[in-house]
Amino acid sequence: MGHRFKAAVLATILASCSLGHAALADDPKPDAASKDKKPDKPDKPDLPPFPADASIKQSTVVGGKTVNYTATVGSLPVRDGDGKKIAEVVFTAYTLDGPRDLRRPVTFAFNGGPGAASVYLNMGAIGPKRIQFGAAGDSASDPVILHDNPGTWLDFTDLVFIDPVGTGFSRSLLKQEETDKQFFTIDSDIKYLSRIVYDWLQKNGRMASPKFVVGESYGGYRAPALAHALQTQMGVGVSGVVMVSPALDGRNAADPDTSPLSWVVTLPSMAAANYERQGKALNPTQMAEVETYARTDFAVDLMRGRGDPAAVERLVKRVTAYTGLNETDVRHMGGRIDSRAFLRDLYRDEGKIGSWYDSNVTAYDPFPWSPEQRAGDPILDGILAPTTSAMVDFVTRQVGWKIEAHYEPLNYEVNQHWEKHWFTSIESASDLRQALAIDPKMRALIVHGYDDLSCPYFGSELVVSQIPSMGDPGRLQVKVYPGGHMFYSRPDSQAALRRDVIALYAAR
Repeated sequence: MGHRFKAAVLATILASCSLGHAALADDPKPDAASKDKKPDKPDKPDLPPFPADASIKQSTVVGGKTVNYTATVGSLPVRDGDGKKIAEVVFTAYTLDGPRDLRRPVTFAFNGGPGAASVYLNMGAIGPKRIQFGAAGDSASDPVILHDNPGTWLDFTDLVFIDPVGTGFSRSLLKQEETDKQFFTIDSDIKYLSRIVYDWLQKNGRMASPKFVVGESYGGYRAPALAHALQTQMGVGVSGVVMVSPALDGRNAADPDTSPLSWVVTLPSMAAANYERQGKALNPTQMAEVETYARTDFAVDLMRGRGDPAAVERLVKRVTAYTGLNETDVRHMGGRIDSRAFLRDLYRDEGKIGSWYDSNVTAYDPFPWSPEQRAGDPILDGILAPTTSAMVDFVTRQVGWKIEAHYEPLNYEVNQHWEKHWFTSIESASDLRQALAIDPKMRALIVHGYDDLSCPYFGSELVVSQIPSMGDPGRLQVKVYPGGHMFYSRPDSQAALRRDVIALYAAR
């Protein structure tokens, strides 16, 4: 996007102001160039201006200790190469009260989608307050009450949650076609968001602080890409990266007819869901057998194809046992279980549908006789109301950042406008490799839920197994917890995440 540093923009503004004063002193009549010059106006002039940043003092209890902090909601401009404001990005920051210590880390958090606001990490996973959502038994009409979050990271790092353009209250000031070019592509997304991180650090005097990046889902793709861009383009070192249920490499799903990878990465998550339904605890020991099978015999028999009946029969027997599906259905699919078909077959007899994000979270199927699922996802549909209501109440009533606009926790329109074939072209494992190589002190943690079919944990396991060891092998780790995409909705899994992240920050 050709962003300039603020110093250059400021110099341009000062120069133009000086020229203006000179013109007034020497010639009261405007010259032809200034006469023809049009004022710098956005493409959407009817939008009301954003309010000034607003703050509130709050406290939360973590591990029996009271943490006093300031919550701030505000916005940062996005400017093009000519300094014209083309968008406004809203952030929610939580900073510890008391004397400023530049050794205190600051963590920037992003969700995914594309088209998701940061409310899920904020009020579900790591912010100082949380609302329950995303687990079995949660309801869209549950009371919207924020509670102290026992899993927050605020006691060891300040937190800044960023809502990309088109999510939350963040907005483009351009027409749709230009908005798509400037914000809804893989490359432009990283460019402007890395600049937003830079601008927040500069505005708040935190350039000298240790910096971390955390991202969930597509945000998990963003996190290493942002870290690498900050290192090499913005001049900002990143101490660590945490990737929550990340999509590190979408190319696995590009050609499922000839490549076995898409089937390999999903089988362990299907097995995990089956084990959990049987009451078995999910842990590395329990999952070792199916993971070994997926890496070896399963992949080999997939490559043998339908021309080898014995291979197909082996697939059918093993996949049936691991998934808990009907053997006839598995045979019809040749042992290649599409995740959506898995969910459809799993609960059809119960008149329910399972979630792609945690296959053991279900909802009633309003169209049980339809050959394909016609209802929305149980988790996505269920989290929309509580997260929207909680965030809008927090921002507008509690913090007092008054705005007349609709809050977009999940903006499907943004997702539809994203560049074509984005899912099968994203890949940030290369950025992760390079970021770790550039900075031998940087650390990275990848975390997943066992039951997640949208971003299966085994995909990250396979990616990391190909990354060379660079110094301490503990610099890059993968941790997996019971639960799905939002495994942090389960208290024990959220507590385990907090312990592993504390170890990462302490090691740095």
